[in-house]
Amino acid sequence: MAKGGADAAGAGGPANERLVRLLGGDGIAWLVDRTRRRLEQGKPLTGTVTLTTATPTQRRAAEVLLGRRAGTGASLSVSLAEVDRILRASGVTADGLREAVVLLRGPIRDLAGEKAAQAAAWERAFARLDALIADRPELSGWRSWLESTGLVRRLADTTEQARTLLDRLSSVLERLPSSGSPLGRLAAETCGDAHALDEGRPLATLALSAARALSGLPYAGEGGADARRSAWAAVGVHLDDLSSLVLCLGLPGDDRTPTGRMLSAARAAGEPCVLTLRQLHRHESPLPADLVRICENPVVVAAAADELGASCPPLVCGGGRPSAAVWRLLDLLAAGGATFAYHGDFDWGGIAIAAAVHERLGFLPWRFDAASYQAVPSSAPLSGPARPTPWDPQLTMAMERRGVRVEEELVLAELIADLVPAGHGGRLRPS
Repeated sequence: MAKGGADAAGAGGPANERLVRLLGGDGIAWLVDRTRRRLEQGKPLTGTVTLTTATPTQRRAAEVLLGRRAGTGASLSVSLAEVDRILRASGVTADGLREAVVLLRGPIRDLAGEKAAQAAAWERAFARLDALIADRPELSGWRSWLESTGLVRRLADTTEQARTLLDRLSSVLERLPSSGSPLGRLAAETCGDAHALDEGRPLATLALSAARALSGLPYAGEGGADARRSAWAAVGVHLDDLSSLVLCLGLPGDDRTPTGRMLSAARAAGEPCVLTLRQLHRHESPLPADLVRICENPVVVAAAADELGASCPPLVCGGGRPSAAVWRLLDLLAAGGATFAYHGDFDWGGIAIAAAVHERLGFLPWRFDAASYQAVPSSAPLSGPARPTPWDPQLTMAMERRGVRVEEELVLAELIADLVPAGHGGRLRPS
C-alpha cells in the first residue's frame, strides 16, 4: 500500500481519495517528507524543493500532481507554493499543503519547542547542583567538564533520572571536604543508601570526579582501587580504617596503649611512623604535646629524619589534603594541648589545604606568610582561582601580584634548620 494511503483514505470522502492519489504514492513521498521536515523546523512552505536524481516514477508522480511536465534532466524541482495552490484550488485540502501532510503523516512535531522544553528540563535537573557550585568556585571548571563530556547524559536515561542523580550528588558535595567520614556512612546519610557511592554506581562516578576536582586532581583521574582510595582520602572520606594513613615524626607516645608505644619506639629510633585510622580510632586518650609542626609533603619528614633523627621535634605530614587519619591525629594532639605551626606549598591548592587546617585547628604560619613567599626565588607560573589566607591576608595579595608558585621542596633546608632543637643553633618560633 502507498505510504500514508490507509490513514488518509480512512478519513473518508472522495477528496481524500484524490489526496492519496496525488501525494500518497511512493513516487511523491520525497516531496511529502521534505515538506514535513520544513514544517517541523518552523520554516514557511515557500521556495522549491529539489530531487537531484529523480527516477521516471518520481517524475511521473510530480507531473500528475502539477498537471504539467516537470522539466527535463536528472534533477526534479517542485514549487511548494504551486503545490499548495493546486491543493486549495482543486478542493483536495482546504488548508493546502500543510493539511495534506498532516492527513498523510499525522500531526506535525514542533522540533524547536521540543528542543526548548528539553533544554529547560535539563536546566531544572542541574538547578540544585548549579546553585551549590555558585558558592563553590573551585568546582566551576569541573561543572564545565561535565557539560562538555556529556557524562551526566550518558549516566541518566531521562531528565528525571538526571535530576534525582544530581540532587543526590549535591547532597554529597555539601558534605565535602569531610572531616573524616567512612564512604558507606556518607552515602547512607546523604542518599539513604549505604551503597550509593559503591564503585560502578552512576552517583559514585560523578561524586568521585567532584572529589578529584576539590583536590586539584584531573577530573577523570586514573582507574584502579588505589587511585580511587586516594581521591576519596583527599577530601576526608575513607573506604576503610586501614587505607587512611598519616605520617609523623618525633611525636611523644606513652607506655600504656599500643599506639602510644608505637610512637614512643619510633621517636626513640628517630624514624618516621605511619599510623592508620583504625589505630587512631582505638586510641581514645589525648596525645600530649606542645608545639607541633605540620608540613604538606612527605619529603620534609624524610629529610628531618635523615638530618635530626631522634632529636626532631613533633612533625606531622598532611600529605596534601588531610585524610581522615590526619584529622584524627591532629584532633588528638589538640585535645592534648598542642599548638600548631603550618607550612605548605605556595599555590592555590596548597592555600586551600592550609585554610582547612586553619579553620579547624588554627595555627601560626611556619615560613608561610607573605614575607616568606616573597623571599624565595621561583619562576613556576601560578594558576587557578585565588583563595583567602586568614592567617596572613597579605599573602593572597602577594601571590596574586607576583604570580608564581613556590613548592615546599624549595625551602627544605630552611625548614629543617627550624626543627633543630634548642641549644643546636636552630630557630624555635614559627615565622
